[in-house]
Amino acid sequence: MSNFLNLGLAALSLLCPLLAFGQASHQDSLVVTGLGRFDHQVAVTFRPALVMPSVSFFDGANQRQLPIKRSWSAHMNYSFGFPRGSLGSRVFSGTYQGIGVAYFDFGNRLELGSPVAAYMFQRSRIMRINSRVSLDYEWNFGLSAGWQPYHPMTNPNNIIVGSEVNAYLNAGLHIRWKPLRRWAVMGGIDATHFSNGNTEFPNAGLNTLGVKMGVLYDFSPPEPDDADQIYDRERAGFPKHVSYDLVVFGSWKRTGVDFLGTQVASPYKYAVIGAYFAPMYNFGYRFRAGVSLDAIYDGSANVYTADYIAGTDQVFFTPDRDRQMALGTSIRGEYVMPIFTISLGLGANVFHKGGDLRGTYQAIALKVRATRSLFLHIGHNLKDFREPNYLMLGLGYRFANRTPSLLAN
Repeated sequence: MSNFLNLGLAALSLLCPLLAFGQASHQDSLVVTGLGRFDHQVAVTFRPALVMPSVSFFDGANQRQLPIKRSWSAHMNYSFGFPRGSLGSRVFSGTYQGIGVAYFDFGNRLELGSPVAAYMFQRSRIMRINSRVSLDYEWNFGLSAGWQPYHPMTNPNNIIVGSEVNAYLNAGLHIRWKPLRRWAVMGGIDATHFSNGNTEFPNAGLNTLGVKMGVLYDFSPPEPDDADQIYDRERAGFPKHVSYDLVVFGSWKRTGVDFLGTQVASPYKYAVIGAYFAPMYNFGYRFRAGVSLDAIYDGSANVYTADYIAGTDQVFFTPDRDRQMALGTSIRGEYVMPIFTISLGLGANVFHKGGDLRGTYQAIALKVRATRSLFLHIGHNLKDFREPNYLMLGLGYRFANRTPSLLAN
């Protein structure tokens, strides 16, 4: 029951930004005088996949002593597009966003479980092949619940996931063919990743590569053939400008500590608090880039261990606060879509006292628009392109935002 409660809360959390978008202001209301209603679609997909064998558990070091090579999932989602005649429908022609639910099976319910997921997603046309066929992309981002996590006594072989709730990420390409006015058939490839972002141990994660096939029902009228040309004309009128993003975030993490060349898992959870300020040049409706000043306090940084008590218990020591704080700078680029923005950053700490704070860091984040300038920030930080570091869950505000309302005529 707790798993379904967790998933229900996750679904509500995914709905809130979409509902908030409609309540932001009179200018950005979902009910716009003089415009048509939003376009609506529902889709059902089936996704068989191959499990990527990253650790020995997948090769047969599990209770069943059988390799885990395949998985499958079933998805149902709802999406909407901007009203016909709005700026959003012209600039982002063929773009839909919404929420979905999914069920996953990995062939080992006893040790992995059969998780269900609730997620936000966006689907958009990359190119139109002809009047009935197009090449589209789609990404999913959400939470999955119902995992059987690692336990040293009851589930010792599962070194994949350490928590009952894990993040779910998916991206793929597919061909969409409309044999009938309102019906479409989809087929393509996708990749999926599950992990808990270092909030629990273990966190090896689970990755799959597969295909997806499904059907889509479109409640909206046919799209005009000149939609792409309309976008070209609108793009020329975009007011290029510099905006400024201020983001504050926090999370918690678990960590491993080096002891005599061996990683020892700390039993504690450590707080992470950070902020960044990023001037960004807006090149157009779809792309912005700039630099960022980044501040971080990582409660797990430079934690160390030096001895055992009575030869059994490990002692973990926390350094002074100034060895857990850093100030860095990064370059950032963002792909902007309706409601959602995908942000990538590459940087390094400039002022710090060494240890875990040396090296480079990489950030990937999803910014979810709540009002015209306020957004949710959901991201993950990596260290040196390979080590999962921490989650970045927070709020952001965009100053000097001159991007036109997508709901305007």
